[in-house]
Amino acid sequence: MWRGAGPDTAFLIGGAEGLDPTLLRQGGGALEPGPLTLPHELARVVVAEQLYRAATILAGHRTTRRA
Repeated sequence: MWRGAGPDTAFLIGGAEGLDPTLLRQGGGALEPGPLTLPHELARVVVAEQLYRAATILAGHRTTRRA
């Protein structure tokens, strides 16, 4: 959806109370990992892992190993 379709994308990670409503209104959308509250360090790892996974799938790489 976003890939190659417009301006750069930025990810903001909010605190336990989320992001300021003004930021949410100015942004083009919001993603939530579900009803979880993650430490900032873990949230960054989860986002990075999902972006990496998406990039490898789009590039046609195998995502699972078979024994």
